[in-house]
Amino acid sequence: MAIASSFGTISGVLFDIDDTLVDLEYAMTTALRDVSEHHLPGLDQAGWVKFGRIFTHETTHFYDRYLAGELTFNEQRLLRGRAALGHFGVELADGEESRAWVADYHERQTAYVRAFEDVAGVLDALDAARVPYGAVSNNVHDYQRAKLDGAGLSRIRTLVGTDTVGVPKPDPAIYLEGVRLLGTAPGETLYVGDNRLLDADGATAAGLVGVWLNRTGEFVEGFSGRQVSTLSELLASGVLTGPASV
Repeated sequence: MAIASSFGTISGVLFDIDDTLVDLEYAMTTALRDVSEHHLPGLDQAGWVKFGRIFTHETTHFYDRYLAGELTFNEQRLLRGRAALGHFGVELADGEESRAWVADYHERQTAYVRAFEDVAGVLDALDAARVPYGAVSNNVHDYQRAKLDGAGLSRIRTLVGTDTVGVPKPDPAIYLEGVRLLGTAPGETLYVGDNRLLDADGATAAGLVGVWLNRTGEFVEGFSGRQVSTLSELLASGVLTGPASV
């Protein structure tokens, strides 16, 4: 089934996962504080905000090295944790202390992962319109499969990870594999994600209809692409609720 929308005819929808479907930043920053408070007694709220920002936003070059195959997933996670702790003068020791920190963080972060409140309504609308949907993520398939299921999003069955095709976003192949699995055409497939460069621009360059999910209201001078502030805005603007075109 295809639907008419302000973006043209849409016959399928692909989503990014982290900070698009699930609130990963909340899960990460809450878990980080849980596992690090004993290292930083008395740190004020502004300090914890800075601590979380270092881990989630200022150390993504370590994650890029993981995507390039230079680090394991746990290695990049530990390096990011050490960078955040090191900013406040704390050195995480090698060996058991580091292994315990990573294991405790993983357990707590997994428990805190939750879907954003605007996800269910959009998926309900797609189900009602019989429009296929799925997810394309810059992490490995099985890890993201467990994350979706843990967040109550098991109905998202189509999932492409970096290991599915061997390349990360913004390589066109990863988006196009999602399109292939949906059985749609790239130009009729919406791709929605919170990263302007990887999701909106990357998907558009691959021939999809890329949409930037700009939840924070960030202003980028010169950006003229498609954007929404919430997933619910897709419904409110008629993007996913237009009359059936076929």
